[in-house]
Amino acid sequence: MTLFRSSNFEIRTWPTALLLVALTLGIAGAPSAVGAQQPQKVFRVGYLDSGVAAPGAPLFESFRQGLRDLGWVEGQNIAIEVRSAEGKYERLPQLAAELVRLNVDVIVALSTPASLAAKHATTTIPIVIGRVADPIGSGLVASLARPGGNITGWTHLGRELRAKYVDLVRETIPGSTRIGVLWNPANPIHGPSLKNVQAAAKALQVQVHAVGVQGPEKLESAFSALTGKHAEALVVFPDGMFLAQGERIVALAARSRLPAICGMTEITRAGGLMGYGVNLPDMYRHGASFVDKVLKGAKPADLPIEQPTKFELVINLKTAKALGLTIPQSVLIRADEVIR
Repeated sequence: MTLFRSSNFEIRTWPTALLLVALTLGIAGAPSAVGAQQPQKVFRVGYLDSGVAAPGAPLFESFRQGLRDLGWVEGQNIAIEVRSAEGKYERLPQLAAELVRLNVDVIVALSTPASLAAKHATTTIPIVIGRVADPIGSGLVASLARPGGNITGWTHLGRELRAKYVDLVRETIPGSTRIGVLWNPANPIHGPSLKNVQAAAKALQVQVHAVGVQGPEKLESAFSALTGKHAEALVVFPDGMFLAQGERIVALAARSRLPAICGMTEITRAGGLMGYGVNLPDMYRHGASFVDKVLKGAKPADLPIEQPTKFELVINLKTAKALGLTIPQSVLIRADEVIR
């Protein structure tokens, strides 16, 4: 080896044979660039819905699109384990337990019953709730600003909208005094919601005929009961089972000549008269951002429960025409969407 020195630096030169040996050893000892790459982790997301969730279902597809928009690709860095109760709420605890046994990285629970089932199933796996009317009153979180525990997500503030349904009935059908309400006793938020409607109706001197329906097989008799009570309009509470049975509810309402005002605009688009509430596809799409944050290390307890800032009124004029109703201009001008 030859050494050259100056006041500022030194240069070492190696004999050719030694240099070749050093290079050979270095190459042999260095890990292969391809071999050093670790396989990308595939996170597992549990998706628990009280209604219907399957490939092709609009709301589920909105959620999947939200994940894709954030760079999550099924089969590459994420896998979704879907569990759907299809309106049979008694199945939710078992389905939530299945997701826990699979040791998913996060559970997305849609609706109050699904969220409660997920909460009771685990205190460690992060839970993202959605389509929940009253997260605090339902006992899911301590506060909206700091949920605490392992839960975060979004609310559609359903209870606050109940009185609005009664107002819409009176504006749309002036002089109406009897309103039917379709509610699900298996949904823990519906009991308190019914009290909201009854209080609003009492102030307007309107009678409320509430019919509880806990399963699809009871829908036919429920509409018969409402017809027997001479209900002049029908309020349908937001519910996973009702959403899954939307087309059937629309058909029964049409046969019973009952104008249906729904808390889910999806039923209005399927043929209900009117819908007022949040844009669920947008909320489901945005809900994917909570999953994104959790999978990137955020703690659910530190992510505030988000509330909607916009509610939409959807009016189906085709249904109004079939029922022989004329929607007042004062209602029409407030509509965000009019189906003609």
